[in-house]
Amino acid sequence: MAQVWGYYSMFKFFKNVAREMKKVSWPKGQELTRYTITVILTVAFVAVFFAIVDLGISQVLELIAQE
Repeated sequence: MAQVWGYYSMFKFFKNVAREMKKVSWPKGQELTRYTITVILTVAFVAVFFAIVDLGISQVLELIAQE
């Protein structure tokens, strides 16, 4: 009996998910392109920033280890 209620709950959950997905305001083509470019540039900037920080920390630790 518990298994039946489990399936019912799962069905109800996905039914609610489908209902909510219809309410979502999806971005249009140009807006989606702008958001995608923003995300890619942000990820690239953060990656370069942390690479530089990592290089700097490595150099400092190398100098400390040599002394």
